Amino acid sequence: MFFASAIIARIFLSIIMKKATLLVIEGRHAEIPSFATDLQKKGFDVVLFQNGSQAVSKLKQTNPGLVIINAASLRSTGIRICLSLRKKDPKLPIILILDKEKSIDKDLADSVLALPFTIQKLVNRVKALLPGDGENVISAGPIRLDLENKRVRCLGKNTKLTPRLMTLLSILMDKHGEVVEREALFKKVWETNYTGDTRTLDVHISWLRRAIELDPNNPKFLKTIRGVGYRLDV
Repeated sequence: MFFASAIIARIFLSIIMKKATLLVIEGRHAEIPSFATDLQKKGFDVVLFQNGSQAVSKLKQTNPGLVIINAASLRSTGIRICLSLRKKDPKLPIILILDKEKSIDKDLADSVLALPFTIQKLVNRVKALLPGDGENVISAGPIRLDLENKRVRCLGKNTKLTPRLMTLLSILMDKHGEVVEREALFKKVWETNYTGDTRTLDVHISWLRRAIELDPNNPKFLKTIRGVGYRLDV
């Protein structure tokens, strides 16, 4: 276990850290503040959509950690967008921005802000709704691995991992784009020099695919390189 912990610690330091992607939905109205640019200046990765239907249709591709709906800029209450998002991903945090105080069902939005307010207040709300994001998360493409909570998030999926799966995924993320030989991977994850039977590795790879792939039978990210090993393409 010490060796596995050392691997995760090394990868934790070597992979470039980044904040979660924020999906911002807001229209263009001169009299209503825009927040997307200010959030980018604060260091967040922002994906902007000007209507709710487009944002909902692209939810899996953008894989956001949080959604901000500037309903004031859309001249709406944002309720319909919230319902559509909740249907797609019930656990996705939502911040709803309104032009005046209104009573909103807690199940629709996790936080409601009424104009006017400062960008720092919005940033504080964002940080409060992103538990585990930051120094405890390593990222490779759309894959976000939470080392503290032992969870992986990818394409709308949020899956709990065993310590061995954590180590396996960490190694593949560290070597993403490179082929990792089966024997070398088995030795590191199982902390052994015996590689006579590595079929259990195939089982763990299939479990990882269930966690990160939309279609585990036709993997987009975790590829098998026949006769050699595995490669994580992100």
